[in-house]
Amino acid sequence: MNNLRAIDLNLLVVLDALLAERHLSRAAERLNMSQPAVSHALARLRILLDDPLFHRRRREMEPTLRALELSTPLAEALAQIRTVLAPEGFDPHERHVFRLAMSDFGTALLLPELMRRLRAEAPGIDLVVTQKSREGMSSAVADGEIDMAFGVFPDLSSRCVAETLFEDDYACLLDPSAQPQPYDGLTEERYWAAPHVLAAVHGEAATELDLHLRAHRRHRRIALVLPHWTVAPQVVRGTDLILTVARRCLQNTGAGLEVTAAPVATPTIRFVAIFAKRRRTDPALRWLIEQVRQVIAMRPSP
Repeated sequence: MNNLRAIDLNLLVVLDALLAERHLSRAAERLNMSQPAVSHALARLRILLDDPLFHRRRREMEPTLRALELSTPLAEALAQIRTVLAPEGFDPHERHVFRLAMSDFGTALLLPELMRRLRAEAPGIDLVVTQKSREGMSSAVADGEIDMAFGVFPDLSSRCVAETLFEDDYACLLDPSAQPQPYDGLTEERYWAAPHVLAAVHGEAATELDLHLRAHRRHRRIALVLPHWTVAPQVVRGTDLILTVARRCLQNTGAGLEVTAAPVATPTIRFVAIFAKRRRTDPALRWLIEQVRQVIAMRPSP
């Protein structure tokens, strides 16, 4: 292994594909190779690395401990090699598919203007957007299932890195006409006494806001839990409910509703783009992040 000239480095590309697909025929399709050719390469890899690398488990190939140990450094090394071999960087005029993940807040914030930009300046770029839990997004990015995810990630996988796109603060939305009378502004006392709407993908699991409040020995009364934030402003209208979310969520909520600063101490919201460490210099991802930054810069400050 110390003599690189004696090693066919194409074998490492095969190993990377097998680790990603966990399936011989899918890896062959990914590499545009025949299945016998991939099988032959795997046999050579087993001799070269003195390890079986994979065991058959039902319809998939389960990597050995040695193969798992090689997974991350191998992917990072190949990503660096691809960067070296593509000195001109990413060409947005060529066909390319980005697989992304974000919440409905992220899609509402980014996608309308981003798609207008792409259709006008890079019509060959396609996006496939999915929604997962934060843990699911982080794992999918680390495993290579998606290219990038956008959102708030307080606990990030060590295999991922994050770039801050903007910081926001919490604000409250309420219907002043439906509040207990007389209503002369949202006080701290009224905030704790009021029923609240909680927008959380995990259902009743605590959000960063509630964890922060609990650390200060305070608790909100949650009267409604929703999996999406987009419908929450409609639910507030005509009720005494209070919605506490990122201020940017509350732009253009419609007449009659009041947006006001939270009357209690709240943490800062950090909205980030996350991607796998091995792809931190990937020119395609760098290009896309720059497009997203420009979209965010065009939006008026909340």
